[in-house]
Amino acid sequence: MISTSDFRKGSTKILFNNEPWLILDYHSVKPGKGGTYLKTKMKNLLTGRVLEETFRSAEKFPEPDLEQKQMQYLYKDEHYQFMDQDSFEQVGFNEDQIEAVKRYLKDGIIYNVLNFEGSPILVEPPMFMVLEVIETVPGVKGDTAQGGSKPAKLESGVTVSVPLFINEGHKVKVDTREDKYIEKVG
Repeated sequence: MISTSDFRKGSTKILFNNEPWLILDYHSVKPGKGGTYLKTKMKNLLTGRVLEETFRSAEKFPEPDLEQKQMQYLYKDEHYQFMDQDSFEQVGFNEDQIEAVKRYLKDGIIYNVLNFEGSPILVEPPMFMVLEVIETVPGVKGDTAQGGSKPAKLESGVTVSVPLFINEGHKVKVDTREDKYIEKVG
């Protein structure tokens, strides 16, 4: 069982009304009279619906039956095709299921797939990815005294802010949680 005191923003998952929910945000409220309660903002992992709900302090919830699998992205036809790294079984995902990872899809990369009661419900990208810059304006020599940055479009289609010395063809490491440049690679 998961208590409200165990809630962590963006990582705690609970079973609420027989569906898996992700705690996006919460804050504790202590009224002048009565017990403390938590106001939470949660996302349904099946439907994507966001809900604000209030819970009593120390209320407990069952843990959802979630299983994490490693799957390799293969290609897109009418669905986005992934291969299970253990059983080598292919699974097709629709547009809604890969919405969170769509900007980071790249052939051959291993993604985390979240399963609820045996069915895949969510695809998450690796925390860090190395991607090639395919489009950016050239940096101007001598324009780096104060640092500075410019937008760069990467091979997966996502645009991130990079330092001025990064040019087309360079490979960069990106934090997929924040769409943030980390470092130049190679």
